[in-house]
Amino acid sequence: MGTGLDLPHLPSQHHYIGLDLNHAMLQRALPRINQFDFGPVQGDAQRLPFADASFDNAVLHLILAVVPEPAHCLAEVARVLQPGGTVLIFDKFLRRGQPALLRRLANPLIRRVATRLDVVFEDLLATTPELRLEDDQAALAGGWFRMIRLQKR
Repeated sequence: MGTGLDLPHLPSQHHYIGLDLNHAMLQRALPRINQFDFGPVQGDAQRLPFADASFDNAVLHLILAVVPEPAHCLAEVARVLQPGGTVLIFDKFLRRGQPALLRRLANPLIRRVATRLDVVFEDLLATTPELRLEDDQAALAGGWFRMIRLQKR
């Protein structure tokens, strides 16, 4: 969820739940929700506080490269998603076999401060077989950022 900077880019006709580990971040997002049906929830993306199959869709915007265990986060999203539901992901990922020496060398330091630079999406997806890749497009920085759509089987 963060500070909700992406909220103005979402369609307003849906009901949204915004999750963040930090209460202060949710508070910073509140001024941006004026036209939304929105519920802020404090919780851990790696242990979602929601029942199985309770959501139609999930948006993971710059989260999988931030959480300590991205496979746990993706598995939790699959758990709370209804069959046929969609996951929209925007994040920075390496591709399997991509050397990216500079990113890999910088990762030990950068991940302590901000974000991981070494997440390989294909390896992550392989840990969650109930999710199927529907679309994967390069978005920014020569394909380092990707827009990915998954569907739950």
